[in-house]
Amino acid sequence: MENLSAEQEALIPVYREKWRALALSTEPVNRQQASEAVKSAYSASGLKPPQILFYDSPYAAFNTVVPLLGTLLNSQLSAQLRGCLESELSSDQWDVWEQLSNRLWEQLGGEFNSNLSAELNSRLKKQISDVLSECVQPEVWACDGSWLDFCVSVLNGNITQIKWQAYQDIVKYCGWILPYEMICLVCNRPRRLRFDSQQRLHAEGEPAIEFADRFCVWAYHGVRLPEKYGKFHPHQWQSQWLLKEKNAEIRRALIGGIGYGRIVQELRATELDCWQEYTLLRIKNRVDVEAIYLLKMVCPSTGHTHATRVPPDVKSAREAIRWVNWGVDPEEFSAQT
Repeated sequence: MENLSAEQEALIPVYREKWRALALSTEPVNRQQASEAVKSAYSASGLKPPQILFYDSPYAAFNTVVPLLGTLLNSQLSAQLRGCLESELSSDQWDVWEQLSNRLWEQLGGEFNSNLSAELNSRLKKQISDVLSECVQPEVWACDGSWLDFCVSVLNGNITQIKWQAYQDIVKYCGWILPYEMICLVCNRPRRLRFDSQQRLHAEGEPAIEFADRFCVWAYHGVRLPEKYGKFHPHQWQSQWLLKEKNAEIRRALIGGIGYGRIVQELRATELDCWQEYTLLRIKNRVDVEAIYLLKMVCPSTGHTHATRVPPDVKSAREAIRWVNWGVDPEEFSAQT
């Protein structure tokens, strides 16, 4: 099978949204349903049922597991269940994987997963990559689940139904899981997830991910922030923070929230050239990877200041205006207007 039919193509968004809703659910975990899902998954993987413990957040569960890494034996649940299901698909279904991957995986929880994993690493102050690699993360399983579901339901793929049902129940009824031979730690889902219009984790003055035990992650348009920034609304952010922040990605997020208009005023930009109501400015302090050059315009009627970043190799305000106007000289632009 080389190409999907038009009818099959039309179903891709349906399966993506179905599994995205599961991946980003904030419904509290029902312990009875979660326990049954874990037992079914262990049984379908040929493993004995474990003792099941529940935690309010992944942070609480990881705090339990990290000190015991030397004594716990991993159950290989992911390999026995997720890996086996994928291996059962025919070569025809694998042939369409590249056609499906980007469209089915899109917006299924990657932002949530990467930000939460980074926060756990930061909070625990230890190398926990081994724990993360063995952790069952439903939003990650949902990515593969959307593809498996499409292959089974639309492409008539044939996989073991007991394992497939167990797989679906894990995603439906559980938060993050730390599965071991005799014990399984099940985390609750976050109470709140907040996103921007592009489905990136984002909140202003409040957590983007928040759990019942107050473990949380702060993010601004997908960039994970330290709490010292995230707990303030961007209107309260200070340009002086840029002078001390060493992380380039966080600096850019701060710049976006503060805005060049405020940065110009608060960091005392140097005036390089003027043309009518336009001024070319340079910020002396090194607040980004390369020097910041700005074209400032003061609206004659309102007095409002607007600043746009321009390349550092522009020599004059007029040249900066041409760059902003896609090569059109300001006098020519005025004539055309």
